[in-house]
Amino acid sequence: MVTIDNPLDDQVAVGLSDPSNAGNRRAMLQLINRLRDTGVQTDIDLPMIAVIGSQSAGKSSLIESISGVTLPRSSGTCTRCPTECKLSHSDSPWKCWVKLHFSTDPSGVPIPVKIVPFGDPITSKSLVEDRIRRAQRAILNPSKNPKSYLLQDDVSDDSEVSFSKNYVSLEISGSELTDLSFVDLPGLIASVGRGSDDRDIELVKSLVTSYIEKPSCVILLTVACETDFENQGAHHLAKQYDPDGKRTVGVLTKPDRIPTGDEPAWVKILRNETEPLVNNWYCVKQPSSQDVARGITHLEARRQENEWFASTQPWSSLEAPYQRFLRTSYLTERLSLILSELIAKRLPKIQEELMNAIQETETKLRALPRAPSNDPVGEVLHALRNFVRDLDRRVEGTPEKDGLLQTIRPHQEIFKISIRRTAPHFVPWENTTRKELPEAAFLTHEDGDNVVVWEEFHFNRNEIHIDEVLHRAQNARTRELPDNYPFVVQRAYIKEITKKWTVPAMVLFDQVYAILRADLAKLVDHHFVHMGNGNAKQAILMIVNDHLDEAADRTKQKIQWLVDLEGNPTTLNTHYYSDYKDKFLSHYKAARDDGDLPTKLRAHRRSPDFELSINKVLSKLNEIGISAKATDLPKLLPPDPKEAALNIMASVRAYFQVAYKRFVDLIPMAIDHEIVLGVQQGIDKALQEGLQITGPDGYNRCKGMLEERISIVTTRHEILEKMQRLQAARQELRRLM
Repeated sequence: MVTIDNPLDDQVAVGLSDPSNAGNRRAMLQLINRLRDTGVQTDIDLPMIAVIGSQSAGKSSLIESISGVTLPRSSGTCTRCPTECKLSHSDSPWKCWVKLHFSTDPSGVPIPVKIVPFGDPITSKSLVEDRIRRAQRAILNPSKNPKSYLLQDDVSDDSEVSFSKNYVSLEISGSELTDLSFVDLPGLIASVGRGSDDRDIELVKSLVTSYIEKPSCVILLTVACETDFENQGAHHLAKQYDPDGKRTVGVLTKPDRIPTGDEPAWVKILRNETEPLVNNWYCVKQPSSQDVARGITHLEARRQENEWFASTQPWSSLEAPYQRFLRTSYLTERLSLILSELIAKRLPKIQEELMNAIQETETKLRALPRAPSNDPVGEVLHALRNFVRDLDRRVEGTPEKDGLLQTIRPHQEIFKISIRRTAPHFVPWENTTRKELPEAAFLTHEDGDNVVVWEEFHFNRNEIHIDEVLHRAQNARTRELPDNYPFVVQRAYIKEITKKWTVPAMVLFDQVYAILRADLAKLVDHHFVHMGNGNAKQAILMIVNDHLDEAADRTKQKIQWLVDLEGNPTTLNTHYYSDYKDKFLSHYKAARDDGDLPTKLRAHRRSPDFELSINKVLSKLNEIGISAKATDLPKLLPPDPKEAALNIMASVRAYFQVAYKRFVDLIPMAIDHEIVLGVQQGIDKALQEGLQITGPDGYNRCKGMLEERISIVTTRHEILEKMQRLQAARQELRRLM
């Protein structure tokens, strides 16, 4: 009983051995033959019998005995490419079809299986040998038209390749045949002669290995009895891939050439006592070369074989059970049963593997870019519209954590802090005094200011003392009255501040530009990475970047305009400005004055009754008709000789609050409007004009854009060819159900 992976069910073996089930066996063998014709053996392990052996092991003679046809023997061509034999029992007259199976191109690169009929069916056995010789020459010269070898009178022995994976297929039917299929592989080479290539040794070994390494391959191992068993390389190769002998059938050939005295060793092998195989060893006796030369018939050869085993020792005296391991007829019948049993066992698994292979192939096909359509202009325009739509959605804002606007926002906050840090650090005492200005409490609760108000004292230590302010103001006076100072003093301080705003504004622009450029690159890649051979994506990316750069130029001009605008201080927000000026003036005065009132105010501020005390003071002032707030109390302090300088300091510092809050709004708004939202403006037109897809040559340009990479074209072709094989095999399986 055959053992492939796991022992076969005895009931299956018995059922298939029943002569009444010969039709079922034939149907399964024919199914496997049809599956092989689809080329699906490239993708799925199909049951088969591979005949292997060393050179001169009697392999060709064995094939002739099983098939009933004569193989070419001149120049060794019969061993240089595989020969597939599909035998089927038929009540119709004997017939043979010869076909060529190509699975590699002239360079040896795998190609989809191509089956080429080689001539009309043959009805005379005497014509088969010549037809096979011509077919083998066609296989060994793959760059030439096979028909040339079929029609020419004299076929030369020249060949482009020494060995080939492509093979000759013989489909033979007749009444004397047993249903059986097998592949005769080139004989293993131990050495090469003069003029031959040493690489042929490994080439043949690799070819044989590619068959017998498959789990569903039954190895028909031929061993010549005239040569020492241990020196036959085919046996070692078979044992390497089938170490337990579960799927190897051994055949001893040339028993008539066993040296005298060595017979017992070969009988032990036949009895499975040494080198045991699950499916046993067989022994066959083929006609001599003289008998072949005179044209011995298949029936006569079988009769001679039977007589030889019946009359020759030690074979004739073997026990009855071992007699069934002698003769070609028993071997052929056993091989037919082994193969059919293997097919019966493997069939459910083949169906499962086929469906899995189809699903995997469909997945790979879906993973490929969509194949170019017959309307290249429409397809390109559709892709561009999808890109523009996603771009619009992206710049308008999406709720994702990594959205474009979400990525930009932290940089806007940093920009705000950077501008806030340019606030002038006025100190209401002379340069010789070393004190720290208290916190301006009224800034603490403003939006965001409390985060950085104290940072300015650590980050910006460029203190501007009151005596410096007064000195600058006095130097700026021209024809003013003694208690007046020109506005140019405030303007000069404000210009010095706003000059520092250019760098943070451009830093924010550069960061937004980089974020937007990277985001656009990802968006272009997402939409066009699989379009054509990659040139379309690069062209579109260049156009998008050029369009972005145009928006960037406009944005930088707008930023510079806003910076220049801030160099001329003015505001219509007089209430906001005046309120801040009063607060800063009180703040500076309170910090400057060392009299009793400021001291007491600061002392009360630290006491639990501070709030109550302040409210009492404000209440009393209200009783005499003075409406005031707590921050107004420092105004009660006596006049300061540097009052003018305090006013300048409060004015500049108040204007900074007005201007910086305006600026930190306008710059991000300008950047957002001009480049973020601006990049989508006119992008559709820019793409169409840049790609020139609407002009007279638009069709050809779009077609060129969609032209796929050679690698993708090749991959798609291979996947489609594989799908075609799998679907064809699926149809064949359905025919059996």
